Amino acid sequence: MTKPKIGFTRFDAAEYLETEEDMAEFLAASLEMGDLKVFLAALSTVARAKGMTKLAQEVGVARESLYKTLAAETKPRFETVFKLSRALGYPLTIAPRNASSPPKASPEPPVI
Repeated sequence: MTKPKIGFTRFDAAEYLETEEDMAEFLAASLEMGDLKVFLAALSTVARAKGMTKLAQEVGVARESLYKTLAAETKPRFETVFKLSRALGYPLTIAPRNASSPPKASPEPPVI
């Protein structure tokens, strides 16, 4: 008796980001995590959802270069991240923390 073959497909969040609001919330949630790698991965996902070819043209780079820039093992320059976020329609902004939520406590330095 042979077992039926089960097929799997790779999950891609970009396929589920359908609206500008979805993309904005996805990026905002990744920033809230406080991990640069998570944010860069989210930026890459939104770029794929919007279309890498169009984005590459807007930023002024080859599509292949954009894929390399957003690859998991790279560390793009801030200037590049800044340009990409603007080209995607989500410019980076700075705002004060919400007064109702206390700032995250930093660990105490060791006493010597």
